[in-house]
Amino acid sequence: MSTALQSAGYRLIETRLQERLDDGTTRCHLCLWRCRLKHGQRGFCQAHVNRHGTLYNLSYGILSAIDVGPIEDKPVRHFRPGTRVMSIGSYGCNFRCGGCHNLEISWGVTALDELARGESTAAWVTPREIVAAALRHGVEGIAFTYSEPAVWLEYVLDVSHLAREAGLYTVYVTNSFVTDEALEAMAPVMDVLCSDIKSLDDAFYRDICPTASVQPVLDAIARAHALGIHVETRTNVIPGRNDDPAMLRGIAEWIRDHLGADSPWHITRFFPAYKLAHLPATEPTALWRAHDLAREAGLDNVYVYDDKGCDCAGENTPVNVWLDADPEALHQVKKCSASCCGESGVVLKKYEDAGEP
Repeated sequence: MSTALQSAGYRLIETRLQERLDDGTTRCHLCLWRCRLKHGQRGFCQAHVNRHGTLYNLSYGILSAIDVGPIEDKPVRHFRPGTRVMSIGSYGCNFRCGGCHNLEISWGVTALDELARGESTAAWVTPREIVAAALRHGVEGIAFTYSEPAVWLEYVLDVSHLAREAGLYTVYVTNSFVTDEALEAMAPVMDVLCSDIKSLDDAFYRDICPTASVQPVLDAIARAHALGIHVETRTNVIPGRNDDPAMLRGIAEWIRDHLGADSPWHITRFFPAYKLAHLPATEPTALWRAHDLAREAGLDNVYVYDDKGCDCAGENTPVNVWLDADPEALHQVKKCSASCCGESGVVLKKYEDAGEP
């Protein structure tokens, strides 16, 4: 368990899975980008920075949103149905989905730049505080969502250890572009993995992440299942992009063959956003067609959401309300309390190159 649990204030935490290479760079092994970084560089997710050969997580304990609701909203229907879960998210993502409804949180570029420069006023919450808040609000679990949880795995693991000790379950809502090493670290303390299967087309994945393809995502989902994590999958059906009936049937067949005929598949409706704002919302008939194809393919538990597209943090209650905290104190400027960066702080290479302080 991380020593950050005893931290007295915001600080950078060493990246959980990293490897120093002979050429002086350091490789991150949290997700399948496996970014190789020099001093002052950040990974594609923007949340991990190399300082003199050591990778640090900028977003440890930094919360972008909190909400409480039924576990079915994640969507998860075959694990502790009828219970409530506290959903939390940070900033940063390893994908750049064109239809993202959570840009400011998922991509989090501005928020993470501010953290890197010691100028952030985002909420910082210790693992013990978030577990205490969950217990205070009477929920049964904690879900890591809104942004890709692999991006702040260090915090996810610390919270999950404490949640398990407190009798709370944990849910990991993910794109599954994650490494086996990350999954193996999570398995002892993660109860549920709710994963996207966005398409079976490599071109679809490359459009949102240049290094991505279908098979590594499917392999990660199957690996989570093999590790004993309860897995449920989801596909957001987008008109003209991933709504081919043969492909949707192929997703159902993959779930049947690798996760089991009883494994839940959630089919959600696309709503226009960002670069895909010109597309229409998915017709409900297309969703129900996918449902029927899945049932014909032998899947027993197929769910259609014709009024809901994503697990978003659109208009959540302010973080301080859930924490019963003074907003002024919670949103003080965050500067790393450790001394490893020296007087320069966490200066990013792009700022150094620009001649900025």
